[in-house]
Amino acid sequence: MAASEGKTPRLEMRGISKTFPGVKALNSVELRAWGGEVLALMGENGAGKSTLMKILSGAYQADPGGQIMIDGAPVSIADPIDAKRQGIAIIYQELALAPNLTVAENIYLGSEPKRAGQVDRAAMRAGCQAVLDRLGTPFNANTTVAGLSIAEQQLVEIARALHAESKILVLDEPTTALSSRETERLFGLIRQLRGEGIALIYISHRMAEIYELADRVSVLRDGGYVGTLSRDELNPDALVKMMVGRDLSTFYTKTHDARGSHGPVVMSVRGVTDGKRVRPCSFDLHRGEVLGIAGLVGSGRTELARLIYGADPKTAGDVLLDDIPVTINAPEDALLNGIAYLTEDRKALGLFLDLSCATNINLGVIARDAKLGGLLNFGMWRRRASDAFDALRVRAASPQVQVGSLSGGNQQKVLLSRWLEISPKVLILDEPTRGVDIGAKSEIYRIIDDLAKREIGIVVISSELPEIIGTCDRVLVMREGRLVGEVGGPDGMPITQENIMAYGAGVAA
Repeated sequence: MAASEGKTPRLEMRGISKTFPGVKALNSVELRAWGGEVLALMGENGAGKSTLMKILSGAYQADPGGQIMIDGAPVSIADPIDAKRQGIAIIYQELALAPNLTVAENIYLGSEPKRAGQVDRAAMRAGCQAVLDRLGTPFNANTTVAGLSIAEQQLVEIARALHAESKILVLDEPTTALSSRETERLFGLIRQLRGEGIALIYISHRMAEIYELADRVSVLRDGGYVGTLSRDELNPDALVKMMVGRDLSTFYTKTHDARGSHGPVVMSVRGVTDGKRVRPCSFDLHRGEVLGIAGLVGSGRTELARLIYGADPKTAGDVLLDDIPVTINAPEDALLNGIAYLTEDRKALGLFLDLSCATNINLGVIARDAKLGGLLNFGMWRRRASDAFDALRVRAASPQVQVGSLSGGNQQKVLLSRWLEISPKVLILDEPTRGVDIGAKSEIYRIIDDLAKREIGIVVISSELPEIIGTCDRVLVMREGRLVGEVGGPDGMPITQENIMAYGAGVAA
């Protein structure tokens, strides 16, 4: 029997609206979650998921007229402390822990037990350890949080929620910084908590996680409630159409000449290696070709890209552009020769989050703009940023807003705009849609297709096989630092998940 059958919802949000100055962020949204189930909450960036959860957490107050009910009883949530008192816990993507304190001190922060007027540390350790034992953590109550991995810190957040006897637990993009093994452990813990009767609300852009975990999926679009699918009703076409308002058949765009692998070679990689993670690798990239590099996590895909780009030193090998050897010892050399690299970690390695979009877009061509010994042409600066916003459909109030305030998809477009300004011959895209919602993914695929039409050679590195299959003309597969196979192209096997995984897992004939 489904968790929702014949029971009162653990959480019910009815007619929830929220208006900010000039913006209707939520419009009469409905949400129901039962104890003993995982409810996935999905929608594009800007759909209203975060606003709805901030109302549930007490960080925002909803407009008059809506109602929140817990176990069938109406409640009023005045602030986050009130939400905690009502049994609501939210674990955000950015964890809220004090790294210099122990696990026990974090779990009891603000509610420390007292004995004879002093903090009872023995009681704290005992109470904390009881919760950690329930979760089976590899650390103890006395461990300092700063020494824990991201996955272990996440367990501390969950332990804090359990210690507070939370009945409703919201997990916001919890696997973003986790390895596959850590993710599996988290999924096991989520199933354990579901079995204990907790209502879990799971927010993620990753479809595979939703199919694996969710009992039901509720979808928001443009601040409104679209509907809910049961596990039996889940399928990619229905879910994507609910989220973006169009069919999955329009999701991937490939209108460029997919026979680009027949054309002239723009970049040749010959025996490139670092002597450690990447064994000697060789391949050709053609003008107007979208070449995928696939493989399991740890196969060496990103490491190979960084060697080509000069971000890491190679011990041997050559890179040729238009059949001419080029010397690339640093990223500056790569850029001067027309090779651009969009990193997989845009926040840490790509963007300057506290600077404007316009500044981020123009950083790659400052020297080109300088006049009279270093004066910048700010008119050109503004026009370039404005043109980039139009060309890549960046959604922001203006190019002058801080890039850190944008959604993941729009941040990615700003970073891509910077590298397009150098007019590259070769563009390496490492996980180009990581942390990006479905609508923005579709736009990035359109951009890749348009760039291929301009005869730019494009390398796409991705862990998402549907992305590789939907965008690439040919796919190279890596395993243990080696290029071990090729699918697609004029003489290759068809580009399918089975053929890619056969090489990636080492079972190809």
